[in-house]
Amino acid sequence: MKFADIGQQLRAYRMESGMRAEEIAARLGVSRAALYRYEKGEVIKLETIRRLAELLKVSPLSLLGIGIEYFARPGAFQERLRGLEEQADQMLLVGEAYSLPITGEAFDGALAEAWTQAIPAGADRLVQIAAVEQSLATLAARKRAYAQKRPNLTAVLSESALLRFLEEGVAPGLHVPEATRTRCREAARHEAENLARLMENVPIGLQIGLATGTPPSGSFLVLRGRDRAHVVTAPIAADTPPAAIAGVAGITAAEEGVAVHQRVAEAMWRDAMKGAAAAERVRELLARSRG
Repeated sequence: MKFADIGQQLRAYRMESGMRAEEIAARLGVSRAALYRYEKGEVIKLETIRRLAELLKVSPLSLLGIGIEYFARPGAFQERLRGLEEQADQMLLVGEAYSLPITGEAFDGALAEAWTQAIPAGADRLVQIAAVEQSLATLAARKRAYAQKRPNLTAVLSESALLRFLEEGVAPGLHVPEATRTRCREAARHEAENLARLMENVPIGLQIGLATGTPPSGSFLVLRGRDRAHVVTAPIAADTPPAAIAGVAGITAAEEGVAVHQRVAEAMWRDAMKGAAAAERVRELLARSRG
């Protein structure tokens, strides 16, 4: 294990715990600055890892990236995903309606508006706004990392998931003003139009297919780096607000887990619609969603 990897996992698990850095540092008996140095990849003793794991209520093996990591808090999950994507040379996504790294400004704007509008008035509104800003910054960092590194990205999108995305828009299920929901639907349509263009043009390092048969039983993501590969199961959608509890995402580097997901993804890619045919189908879904 690299200490930088441990640091990334420590930061994500700290966010998952809901504990403030000051609280963890005090209970660990170190300064907040020391804790931040651990998160940035400074050498950390095994005894300190054990105590941190106990405080964060995870196993030491999970903190070391061995076994399965579990995340229920969207913000913590997105932070962990950011770290993994920065190291990835290949990204393989299956079963989603869109791929965050290639979404545009319309998506970002609609998401920021929806998340902010959905925050109720109250004493902790400022706290929730700060959480939204932090989550938006994490998503922006994921997109920047992709733009800078340009790993190979293959996305096998789900037709049924894409249709729901078009009908409900970005950040579905949130109670927001109708004007905001309209903007979210418009942003979803903009993303679908962009997907169709990318399917037709096939940029170097980017392949997008559309699974039109039986919907995938669950979405997943395979990330391959130079030294290690990870599979992310039941990923929490990027447009899930930071305060929501919408499910549990799992991350593992177990070889058998990565291999079986890779095989399924390759089979789904073979059967998926591609190129002009896929683009035409996406535009048909667009027309259907407009009613």
